[in-house]
Amino acid sequence: MLLRTLAHLFMLLGLTTSLQASERPNILFIMSDDHAVRAVSAYGNSLVQTPSIDRIAKNGMRFDRAYVGNSICGPSRATMLTGLHSHANGFYSNEWSGAFDGTQQTVPDLLQNAGYNTAVIGKWHLYSDPIGFDHWEVIHNLFEQGTYYNPEFRSENGVEITNGYVADLITDKAIAWLQSVSTSPEPFFLVYNHKTPHRDWLPGPAELDQWIEDRKIEEPSTLTRDTTGLSKARREARMSIADYMTDRDVKLSQPENLTDAQAAKWHQAFDDGNEKFEKGEWTPEERLRWKYQRYIKTYTGSIESMDREIGRLLDYLERSGLEDNTIVIYTSDQGFFLGENGWFDKRWMDEASSRTPLLIQWPGHIEPGSVSTSMVQNIDFAPTLLDAAGIVPEEAMHGVSLLPVFNKPEHFQQRDLYYHFYENPGFHGVARHYGVHTGRYKLIHYYRNDEWELFDLETDPQELKNLYGQAGYEDVTGDLEKRLAALRRQYQVPEQDPEAPWYHDTLIRAFEHLMQIL
Repeated sequence: MLLRTLAHLFMLLGLTTSLQASERPNILFIMSDDHAVRAVSAYGNSLVQTPSIDRIAKNGMRFDRAYVGNSICGPSRATMLTGLHSHANGFYSNEWSGAFDGTQQTVPDLLQNAGYNTAVIGKWHLYSDPIGFDHWEVIHNLFEQGTYYNPEFRSENGVEITNGYVADLITDKAIAWLQSVSTSPEPFFLVYNHKTPHRDWLPGPAELDQWIEDRKIEEPSTLTRDTTGLSKARREARMSIADYMTDRDVKLSQPENLTDAQAAKWHQAFDDGNEKFEKGEWTPEERLRWKYQRYIKTYTGSIESMDREIGRLLDYLERSGLEDNTIVIYTSDQGFFLGENGWFDKRWMDEASSRTPLLIQWPGHIEPGSVSTSMVQNIDFAPTLLDAAGIVPEEAMHGVSLLPVFNKPEHFQQRDLYYHFYENPGFHGVARHYGVHTGRYKLIHYYRNDEWELFDLETDPQELKNLYGQAGYEDVTGDLEKRLAALRRQYQVPEQDPEAPWYHDTLIRAFEHLMQIL
C-alpha cells in the first residue's frame, strides 16, 4: 500500500513513480481471440494476408517464440492483467472459475494510480466488472463471447444493443474514447480486445460480398491423421472437425440475430454451397475436407475483417500524432488448431495451441523490422508494460520485463517455460496437463491419466512422435523432469488441483448435445 499511496501523491504533484509525464509512453494493447501464428502473414507462409497487423512487425519487433501458460481465453486474459500463472491469479477456467478477482494487483490498476487514462473496449470474458479502468465497454452475453453481428455491450451505464459488425463497432468505440482523452496531458492505456477470430467465425459484410465458394485453402498435412495408438488424452479429446463441428460452425445454419440485410448477405455467400453439399453423396473423408474448407475460409475471412479495423485504428494514431509516443502490442489470447491432427480449438501445450503471435512497435526504442527468437510468455506482458511506464509493482510477478529484449533480441533465448491446463471436465474433453518447454524439447505430463509425452521440436516440429520412454532419451527425460520440478517450485504451484463443481460434466454434455442439434 505504501507504493500505491506514494503513486497517488506523486500524481497529485504532477510526477510519476520514475518518469516525467511527458516521457511516459501511451500504450495500445491489441488482443485478438484464437488467432494462430499460421494466420498472420508477418510470420510468412500464412493462410491469409494481414497487412495491418504486419505494419506493427514492420515498424517494430516480431517475436517468433511467444507462448501462453494456459491456452484458453479467460485464463490467458487474467494472466495478461496480473503477470501471474493461473494458480496464482485464481482464474483457471472459462467454465467454472467464477468471476475474476479484479481487486488483486493488476496492470490497469497500477497504471491508473500513476495517472494513466485507462480503458478496455471489446472482449473481456472474465465474468466481472473491469477494475482499474476509467472507461469500459465490453461485449456481453451469457458466456461473455458476444456475437459477430449486432453484439450487446455492457458498461457502467448498463447494456447497449448495437447494429453492425463486432470488429467495426469495437474500433468505433476505441477511436471515440481516444478522441475523448486527446487533450489530456496524461498518457493512455487502451486495451482493444477483438472477439475475432473466435468460433463461430463470421466474416464481415465486405468479406461476405467477396466470398468464393470454390476457392481452396491448403490443407495441413495432418488433416486426416489417425489418433489410434496415441495417448488416451489425445484419443479422448473432442476436438475433431469431422465429429464436433456444428452446422452453425460450417454455415449450414444461419445465426438468429441477423438483420434482414445481414441475412441476405449471409445467404448470398453460403446458399449455393450448402445446397451442393446437402444434395451430394460424400465419403467421410470428403465431408471432413468440405468442413475444413468452410471452417478455414470463414476463420481467415473474419481475420481479414478484423485486420482492416486494426488498420483503421493505427491510421488514427498516425493522423493524430500519437504514433511516435505509443507502444503498440498485437497478440492473441492463445493459438489455435487450424486442421492439424484434424482438430480445431486450443487448450493443448502443442505449438499450434500454446504459441501465439506477438508483435510490438515503439518508435525510438525498438528497431523496425527486428526479430526475436527469445522464449517469452504472456506472464511477461504485465511487467513489460509497467517497466515501460516506469512503475514498480508492489507485489512480485511471475513474468519478466521484455524491455531488455527490445535492445537485444536474443536476451531470453535459453529460458524454460511452464504450462498448465486445468479445464477438465470441459467442453472439449482435454485432459489436465502441465509441462516444460525448453525451446527444443517439450515434456508434458497428463497427470490424472499418468501419461507422459516428450517431443523434440528440432527433429519433429509437428509433434507427431512421442519419445517418452524411448531408448536413448533417458538422460534428456531425466533433465526435463528436473527442469519441470524446478519450475513448479519456482512458481509455487500447489500439488492439489482446483475442482470443477460436481454438476459441471453433466452441464457440458447437455450443452454439447444442444450445439449439435442447433
